[in-house]
Amino acid sequence: MRIAFALGDAAGVSPELAAKILADRAIEAGEMVVIGDARVLERGCAHAGVELKLPRVTVDELRDRPDRTVLLDMANCDPDDVPLGVASEPSGRGSVQNFRMALEIANAGIADMVFFTPFNKHAMRLAQPDYVDEIGFIDRTIGAAASGREFNVLDEVWNARVTSHIPLRDVAETLSVDRIYDSIKLTFQVMKNAGFDRPRIGVAALNPHAGDGGNFGAEDDEIIAPAVARAQGEQMPVTGPVPSDTVFLRAVKGEFDAVLTMFHDQGQIAMKLLGFDRGVTLIAGYPFPIVTPAHGTAYDIAGLGKANAGAAIKAVELGRELVAKKGLANSGPRVVHPSGRGVSSHLTRP
Repeated sequence: MRIAFALGDAAGVSPELAAKILADRAIEAGEMVVIGDARVLERGCAHAGVELKLPRVTVDELRDRPDRTVLLDMANCDPDDVPLGVASEPSGRGSVQNFRMALEIANAGIADMVFFTPFNKHAMRLAQPDYVDEIGFIDRTIGAAASGREFNVLDEVWNARVTSHIPLRDVAETLSVDRIYDSIKLTFQVMKNAGFDRPRIGVAALNPHAGDGGNFGAEDDEIIAPAVARAQGEQMPVTGPVPSDTVFLRAVKGEFDAVLTMFHDQGQIAMKLLGFDRGVTLIAGYPFPIVTPAHGTAYDIAGLGKANAGAAIKAVELGRELVAKKGLANSGPRVVHPSGRGVSSHLTRP
């Protein structure tokens, strides 16, 4: 099993996390193509207090699918240009290029999954102003026929969301019966691929008290409830809309395997309280799984050797489990972006 491993933001804990993961013997089974600037990884090793000696390869050599962990040195981010704890254009540029390469390698069939250490979106936008979030970038990079969705995963509960990185004021007008139904269906399918027989999904309400019969908004009765009913009509075990102040309590008690929330922080706050150092973000709905720790770049502890690699290791483990179950990784044909954009656009499936 081969992992395309993109180094994240060089100004945060990403290099340190990468060094700790690569030095962790518990996860060394399976090969990784580490993608990033060798100098950034060396700085991460210094912060983590570990030593690494990875063989370096070129893009062309990746076609031979090396059977060991190797480094594809992008030489794209001089640490001298990246002050720790500060978002900057050089660190954002490195993150964008590393992520693009990882996606292209996986899309070409040279890797089975993508893993990345945390990005900083502000830095990425400094380097590429049209960068909004990972999903839009993935869509453009691999020429995806349909957008995926983000899931946050803990052992005790999963969280999916209908909308993600948009302003809160835009959430209500973005919701529709079709969009919520599609999110329920994708959640159900992804969790079945992950090994759940019949995943039980609690759908969170948008408004206080699920709208209180229309007193606090009509979206719950007019948009969310019909989407839930449609899914129930297709024999999916779905409940909702459930008031969002109790839906995670019911999930943790075992009533639901997943909670579908209407917007980003409706789920993120609960999931990070439940397990900040264990949470994993899974980006699903593509031909290969894409995983990362659910926390951010932790600028406040960058360079101090304090980064906890627990969530990053969990992310690698989840990605491997999904590939091994031959669910997400084999869910559809891989495509090459028609624009030919990117530093490895010549890659083809060997």
